[in-house]
This record gives sequence, structure tokens and C-alpha cells, in this order.
Amino acid sequence: MEIKQIDNGKKGAFYVEIDDVKVAEMTYSHAAPNNIIIDHTEVSDTLKGQGVGYKLVDAAVAYLRANNLKVIPLCPFANAVFKKKHEQYADVLT
Repeated sequence: MEIKQIDNGKKGAFYVEIDDVKVAEMTYSHAAPNNIIIDHTEVSDTLKGQGVGYKLVDAAVAYLRANNLKVIPLCPFANAVFKKKHEQYADVLT
């Protein structure tokens, strides 16, 4: 499963497409030069139970680390994942 990313400098998303249909997406906004806010995560019912939401968060964390960014996870799902994996993700939290 390939996680793709789009970013226009103001907003962006990590997403999964199957047959050209977006079936999972986590959106974010650039809040400051070095911060992003994750504001929404949605995964199609067809992918439930496959850990796709976690994979979207992992992709975001890799992006944050590669670009020396910090995150504010406002999305309830993302916030729960960051709390659950706090030790692994502490370096990217604001």
C-alpha cells in the first residue's frame, strides 16, 4: 500500500488511492514556518482494521523528521496515536 503526499505550501495531505479513488486521507495545514497541524483523518470502511490510519501517521512523522518540522495533532485520531506512541514520536511534537 503506497502512501502518497500532496502539499501546496499552505495545506497538504497524506493519502491512499485504490483504482484512482482516494480511500484514506490525513490532512494538515502549515501553521508556522516549522509547524504543521494535522486536522483530519478519514479511512474508508473497506480498509478498516488494516492499520491504514497508523500508516498515515507514520508517513507524516517521517515527513516531519525529514523536514525538521513539529506537529500539533488536532485531529482526534492523530492525537490519540501521538499519545499512544508518545515515546516514539515525542521528537516531532510541539
